[in-house]
Amino acid sequence: QVQVVESGGKLVQTGDSLRLSCIITGSTAGITATGWFRQAPGKEREFLGRITWSRENTYIADAVKGRFTISRDTAKNTMYLQMDDLKPEDTAVYYCNAGIQDASGKWSTYWGQGTQVTVSS
Repeated sequence: QVQVVESGGKLVQTGDSLRLSCIITGSTAGITATGWFRQAPGKEREFLGRITWSRENTYIADAVKGRFTISRDTAKNTMYLQMDDLKPEDTAVYYCNAGIQDASGKWSTYWGQGTQVTVSS
């Protein structure tokens, strides 16, 4: 079994920085890539970026490029989302997911439950 748990969300002020963590536990040997998403009230889930596990290739969506960065620590099976210069429109529930290929070659995607980030003006 694989579990994905996000943490680090909280209430911050406009212009603050915040780092979210995404810890993956269980059968993690086949992690290929992990990604960050967010969902604001009344809006669809938005893709923010992803990082590949072996080569650390990253992609950041244009909407947050220059303010958000993604990194990972394979030894800790943890991915991070560094968010700088936060704005009220960044208020959302932030989710991470992990793409894992098991020993049989089957691909699966696992999601966390999300962590709330609120940016006050």
